[in-house]
Amino acid sequence: MKRISKVAIIALVALICLGMFGCSKEDSNTIKIGGIFPLSGSVAVYGTECKNGIELAISEINAAGGINGKQIVLISEDDEGNPEKSVNAYKKLVTKDGCKIIIGSLTSGCTAAISSLAQAQKVLLLAPAATQTDITDAGDYVFRACFIDPFQGTVGGKFAAETLGAKTAAVLYDIGNDYSVGLYENFKKSFEAAGGEIVSAESYSTGDMDFNAQLTKIKTTNPDVVYLPDYYGTVALIAKQLRAQGINTPIVGADGWDGIVDNASDEVLNGFYSNHYAADSTDGKVVEFVTNYVNKYGSTPVSFAALGYDCVYLLKDAMLKSGSSDSTVLKNVLMETDGSYVTGNLKFDEKRNPVKSAVMMEIVKKDGKLAPVYKTTVNP
Repeated sequence: MKRISKVAIIALVALICLGMFGCSKEDSNTIKIGGIFPLSGSVAVYGTECKNGIELAISEINAAGGINGKQIVLISEDDEGNPEKSVNAYKKLVTKDGCKIIIGSLTSGCTAAISSLAQAQKVLLLAPAATQTDITDAGDYVFRACFIDPFQGTVGGKFAAETLGAKTAAVLYDIGNDYSVGLYENFKKSFEAAGGEIVSAESYSTGDMDFNAQLTKIKTTNPDVVYLPDYYGTVALIAKQLRAQGINTPIVGADGWDGIVDNASDEVLNGFYSNHYAADSTDGKVVEFVTNYVNKYGSTPVSFAALGYDCVYLLKDAMLKSGSSDSTVLKNVLMETDGSYVTGNLKFDEKRNPVKSAVMMEIVKKDGKLAPVYKTTVNP
């Protein structure tokens, strides 16, 4: 009985280890990648697009024979854009599904909630779109595929002053959202450094829907441009109220606007925002990506799809170079990245933030429909 018990215990321990850590490189024909996205909730368009981009990349790679003879399997979880649910999703992917590589989450707050966990457990975390500066401070297992808020804010300030020729600017931002606050602070620095003046800085709280009081104050200052650093749903509400008050100046924002043309009307015309790529680019990689995405999903991909797509190819390149899918090996090889992807030429700095350019998009009307078109490129 004692001998049987020992065998049973050893078998049980082995099963637990497999459940926790997944199959090893020697005994599995698959590479498991966990994905955490907001597939429902107020920013669901981001998560759906990112997941689509990831699945497109995986289907292309698997159809071409996989990576080192192995097929990629995506195991995805919906965090609804809620940091607490991001943590629950992370724990499920790591402890139940055995994922040691995770792409996600999308927003900065959700990604920040899991970055320290990933570092402590040596899980490679690749954030597609978390632009908050301190995301990668958790440690050397945490990377991102997007540029950071200071760069976006700087781009917005330079663009407003140099391209639009604005001398004065007003800002309306979410005081409880780190993304919004960070963009505002860096826009202000950049705009003032270019000789501009912030004539009004008004704030609101997350979830607010009536901005008329703040806009009334902004209108009295008669700014040349209004900076709106928030996500597309809130920006659409603000823009409608802003135009209703007769404020017809240009409005400028950041990558959180991506998807706004499907969620707003003509009030966002004369609007510009920084983004990670331009779908109307003639670059070969972009053309191929957009064509394949449209063929598969029937719509033009926004930047979150492109960033998700790039995340998979970054991992593929690191795996091919190293011959391994081990998270510790990969985090070292990723630091050597220096290649061309859909969102631009990319390499990582010492904090595992990508060094790459940004584009400014302009919202126009084409064939009776709103559409973002490429305006200009701003280099780091």
